Amino acid sequence: MNASLPLSGLRVLDLSRVLAGPLAAQVLGDLGADVVKVEHPARGDDTRDWGVRTGARNSAYFNSMNRNKRSITLDLQQPEGQRIARELALQSDVVIQNFKFGGTAKMGLDYDTLAAAHPGLVYCSITGYDPTGPEAARPGYDLVVQGETGLMGLNGEEGQAPLKFGVAMVDLFTGMSAGQAILAALWARERNGQGRHVQLCLHDCGIMLSVYYGMEALIQQADPPKYGNAHPSIVPYGVFDAADGPLVVTVGNNAQFQRFCRDVIQRPELAEDERYATNAARSIHRHELLPLIKAELARRPRHDLLEALAQAGIPCGEVLGVMEALTSPRTQAAGGVLQTQLTDGTPVPVQAPPYRFEGARMPVRLPPPMLGEHTAAVLHERLGLDAAGVDALRAAGVV
Repeated sequence: MNASLPLSGLRVLDLSRVLAGPLAAQVLGDLGADVVKVEHPARGDDTRDWGVRTGARNSAYFNSMNRNKRSITLDLQQPEGQRIARELALQSDVVIQNFKFGGTAKMGLDYDTLAAAHPGLVYCSITGYDPTGPEAARPGYDLVVQGETGLMGLNGEEGQAPLKFGVAMVDLFTGMSAGQAILAALWARERNGQGRHVQLCLHDCGIMLSVYYGMEALIQQADPPKYGNAHPSIVPYGVFDAADGPLVVTVGNNAQFQRFCRDVIQRPELAEDERYATNAARSIHRHELLPLIKAELARRPRHDLLEALAQAGIPCGEVLGVMEALTSPRTQAAGGVLQTQLTDGTPVPVQAPPYRFEGARMPVRLPPPMLGEHTAAVLHERLGLDAAGVDALRAAGVV
């Protein structure tokens, strides 16, 4: 245990699987908490079987959401597995779960049951929909919720069919929001000693993700238009093609536009044209202006454009592929990707936690765990079970 980490000493029991719940638990682990992840003895977390394999029972998907955790196996369909999980929960500060509606009550792992014996417990439930509404029992899937919350409708280019985000944004946003809410509940517990039942649902978080587009839709009582990589009210602002690759150009005000025309594309007359003199005018006449700008940028090498834009004080950047971004000098210098290895010796890269305190990035203390690799250690440490006791549980299929 590293006592210098913000959440050092905090015990978290992660009963969740797939993405939103595991991300919430990983956030706490990244900040120093001791996170124990409970998995099924045979299949483990569903994501161990998703995507590119890294070792016999790990995958890139699983690894991305489960660093800084210890893994134990428990069959929660067996009474003994349920009993052990309850004992572990009663020794924890935080429990995170995303079981199907009513599933935890059947196992005696619901908030009411645990809080009766452990009033200081912070218990986080993640569901698909309003847990008090008519769809409470409906399972939540990121792609479905992206469609139902309008996110697919606002994503993509004008005239394009509904398009999902490149990653599971609703799951990710829900997981990060859950981490924030858990920390708030822990802070409240410091004042009054009482735990809380923290509840997040994917649909709520998907609605929140519509942000200013959602506000515009409510004000105008209509769907906002799609702008793709462009900005709805700033021109020129977006992704453009140079002669040898794409780049981002963000001309944020009229002074920048004058410098852009004069010093970058050598078309000063565009800045003097009354149709383009102000941002409001450029937005109205974007369909006339943008083809002219695109033609000028397409004639020039990206490196030359980036230099000219930087000298003109205009924010800009390359558009990189994922591999290019992860292996870029910028990412490497910042320590954004680390090399580690599973306990079986399989080398695996991991993305480093984004949090920094006093200039130091939070460490990767534990690589993504192999299935159940910490079962014996955790059960001995928390419940006093010796090797023979763990072997007996293993023989019975409980762990």
